[in-house]
Amino acid sequence: MEKITKITRSIKERLPIATISGVFDDGTVLEMIFRPAAVETAFVIWQKDSWRFENSFQASNHDKLVPYSAHNNLIKNEVVLLPSQPEEYGNEEKLLTEIRNFIHQYVDLSPLFEQIASYYVLFSWIYDSFNELPYLRVRGDTGSGKTRFLLIVGSLCYKPIFASGASTVSPLFRILEAFRGTLIIDEGDFRLSDEKAEIVKILNNGNAKGFPVLRTESTDKREFNPVAYQVFGPKLVATRGYFEDRALESRCITEELGHNRLRTDIPINLPSVYRKEALHLRNKLLLFRFRNLGKRQTTESLVDRTIEPRLNQIFTPLLSIIDDPKAREDLKELARFYNRDLIADRGLDMEAQILEVIRDLVVASANINISIKEITSLFVDRHGEEYDKKITAKWIGSIVRRKLQIKTQKSHGLFVIPPAETAKLSRLYEKYGIIPEKEA
Repeated sequence: MEKITKITRSIKERLPIATISGVFDDGTVLEMIFRPAAVETAFVIWQKDSWRFENSFQASNHDKLVPYSAHNNLIKNEVVLLPSQPEEYGNEEKLLTEIRNFIHQYVDLSPLFEQIASYYVLFSWIYDSFNELPYLRVRGDTGSGKTRFLLIVGSLCYKPIFASGASTVSPLFRILEAFRGTLIIDEGDFRLSDEKAEIVKILNNGNAKGFPVLRTESTDKREFNPVAYQVFGPKLVATRGYFEDRALESRCITEELGHNRLRTDIPINLPSVYRKEALHLRNKLLLFRFRNLGKRQTTESLVDRTIEPRLNQIFTPLLSIIDDPKAREDLKELARFYNRDLIADRGLDMEAQILEVIRDLVVASANINISIKEITSLFVDRHGEEYDKKITAKWIGSIVRRKLQIKTQKSHGLFVIPPAETAKLSRLYEKYGIIPEKEA
């Protein structure tokens, strides 16, 4: 009896849980706000198409949620930015115009990317309605405007986390897990190779739900315990160059900065008033989130079967929140441009060179049973001088089987490509931008 009493008491005395936001099965949405003037935090609760302020929220019989303290180091130092209250925005078109005007006032972007950035801000506030998302990236040298882009566009996104000033990458996993917001990151601030590797983990895992990053943490008992950190969410990234990982590169919608002279109406130094302007827009975007969360989802009819599946994966969610037909078509054309660029890049690879050799041998012999030995011989004739190492049939065979995933079988003592692989070859020609044998 005494033991049961102690258990009951421990449940009643359970400490409140510090929380930033929450979405519940009954449609309730909870968001934390921060009032800078009063230096206080609170919750805004959205229920039945109306909102109210609360200092705590009873999520269940045992779980009482409370907002983080206004003196939390991340909030106090504006590492994470929050709204202060919901504000009416009229309609979505008017809100989008305000966002674009704000970006245009402080950042010099191409008209298309300025429009994309405006929609991305809207998207970030309801990103958790989607299973995949793209990243927004600017690329350029020092002084090209990358940091300005991160500050201005980032200040409007949903719970922006400004990680650029972090001394190490390690805290990012915990911050992303706790805040589930938009990561704003300047890759140039993380110069050590191990830190860059950690960033790549976040970026590789963070564009689709269900792929947390596993990290080993030490417990109080000095044991090592694997912990899963959720890193899914919108991200604004600034880099000087390309990502070495081509798959990661394809997750980004990118703008090149610094090629044109800065517009004369762009302020060289950011005025302090931009913070107040950004706060009012975040307040309007908070109400936009309440009204639209769960109502926007990926529209399958927007999938373009002529482009790479990965590009569809990153462009279709953003297309799904765009109502303007012209803006939607502009973004579709950008996706098609990215697809052509991907194919052109692949055409420079060794795999593409091997495919061209295979195609020519098939045309010359009118027979699919091309041996790895024949492929190697013609490849050496054409490209042997381009490679430092000796080109052998074993090496060519491994690329054919492992990278191109073309099956081979043994025939009369030689490994050959069988007729069953014809359909696969046709798909590979298309993927690598190689003219098929009938048109060659």
